Amino acid sequence: MFFLAFADVQLVPDGTIFIHIALILLMIWLLNRTFFRPINRVIASREKNKGGRFTEAEDILREVEGKNASYKTSILEARSQSYELIEKERTEALARRQTEIGVIKSETEQTVAREKEELGRQTAEAKEAIAREAEQMAERISSNILGSRA
Repeated sequence: MFFLAFADVQLVPDGTIFIHIALILLMIWLLNRTFFRPINRVIASREKNKGGRFTEAEDILREVEGKNASYKTSILEARSQSYELIEKERTEALARRQTEIGVIKSETEQTVAREKEELGRQTAEAKEAIAREAEQMAERISSNILGSRA
């Protein structure tokens, strides 16, 4: 019920709003002069008094951050150099491997060619030996056949 009694009140801006705004501005000005400025001066003097140690700590922190950044960059550079070295070694190893494979391949081809040549020579010798033996057998057979008829 109590709240219903105030429900009829309408807030309509009238001339008193300017008085209220002026009073608020006056209050802000007075508080700044009497309260906030002295407090801000005390805070500024405290900062100034401890400023030597505070700035020294900030300088140390900046130095630490700089060293940390240089450490990280040097680590990254070392990693990239190690990756480059690994890649270079891998490339050289592959090149050596290809060279060795080429040498072994050529040696194998030479060995195969020699063995084929030797096999061809042995085949020719075997053919000659077989032909000689065949002639000798043929002579024996013919001498046996002719010798038994005579």
